[in-house]
Amino acid sequence: MSVIYVLIPIAILFVMIGLAVFFWAVRSKQFEDLDKEGFSILFDDTKQTTPQQKSADDKAQQ
Repeated sequence: MSVIYVLIPIAILFVMIGLAVFFWAVRSKQFEDLDKEGFSILFDDTKQTTPQQKSADDKAQQ
């Protein structure tokens, strides 16, 4: 039973830390654009090159 006197303050401390992190994230605008990351998976990150640019790059490497 005496362990409960240790566990309750630790649980309260964890809740307070969690709330502090949540409010920090809200203040630093982490939740402003929730759709951006969902759409980012649909697009390629690589730069698209046209055939003319590719041939010019190949000539430059030679």
